[in-house]
Parts: sequence; C-alpha cells; structure tokens
Amino acid sequence: MTGVVETIYTTPAGSEPMEKVEAIEAVARQGLRGDRYMRGTGYYSGMDECEVTFIEHEAIEEIEAEFDIDLTDGQHRRNVVTSGVSVHDLLNRQFSVGDVTFEGTRPRPPCAHVEQVADEEGVSRALKNKRGGICASVVEDGTIHTGDELAVLGDAEGGEGVADAIENRLVDQ
Repeated sequence: MTGVVETIYTTPAGSEPMEKVEAIEAVARQGLRGDRYMRGTGYYSGMDECEVTFIEHEAIEEIEAEFDIDLTDGQHRRNVVTSGVSVHDLLNRQFSVGDVTFEGTRPRPPCAHVEQVADEEGVSRALKNKRGGICASVVEDGTIHTGDELAVLGDAEGGEGVADAIENRLVDQ
C-alpha cells in the first residue's frame, strides 16, 4: 500500500491560519518542527496530544462534492494531505514518508474548534465518517516533502495499538 504527500500544513498556534510548506522536519516523539502540536500551543494541547495529523485528499474532494465546502487551503487543520492511501488503514501501523517513520495512533475526530477557525458552518459535520483523518507519532526523525511517497512498513511495535485498544474497549461494553 503506497500513497503520496500532496500538501503539508503547519501553524505555530492553535487558532492561527494553516501555512502551506514544501518541506518540514519531523522530530521523534515531538512532531513537526515549529508546529503547534510540537510547541504545545495547539487549541487542545495538554488535553489531547497528537504529534502529526494526516488527512486524505480524496476525503477533501468528497467533502467539497457532498457539502460544498472547500477545504483545499488547509481549513481542515490537518498537517499532511495524502492521496492514494486510506489513512485509517495506517492506524496501528508504521509507515514511512520520505525518510521519516511514523506510527498511526488513532482517528482524529472533528471538533467545534475547526469550524470556528475555518469560519465555515458544517466543517465539523463534514469531517465525520472517517473523513477527519488520523493522528500519528514520529518514530524516526527526518524531513518530509511534498511529493514524498508514503509506504506501509508493518504493524506497530509492541502489540495492540491505541486505536485497537479504544475499539476493543468499546466492543467489550
């Protein structure tokens, strides 16, 4: 399973506009250099840790077709836009983007904050149903670039991943 990085976004603080970049350094167990998640200045920092977020270009297109909402300028508030791979298939898997290794940790659900910052009614609703992307941890440092290939390396190390643990807990209830 392979995909491609279409675009990369970052922002220094939770409510500031996302900025498109061509390349960015990923730091193990911290996130993207200068991004709000790494700096601890994200809207949910301290409550909901997520080093890097990924979303599918195909989901953004689906949202535009179904909801008439254009998220191509980063209003989705996710860091990395991919194409050719279902990001939910990356949960509990290690994958590479360029020379960086990531591990998909959990789904990234939409929230009211994304709608407030985007100033677009319906964004939160549009990002539901697996269109909101995922969170990932940086396992090995490096730099990611627009156009880099995304390739699955294998299952996450250490057994059950966070996403599986949550799903299994819900099934057991």
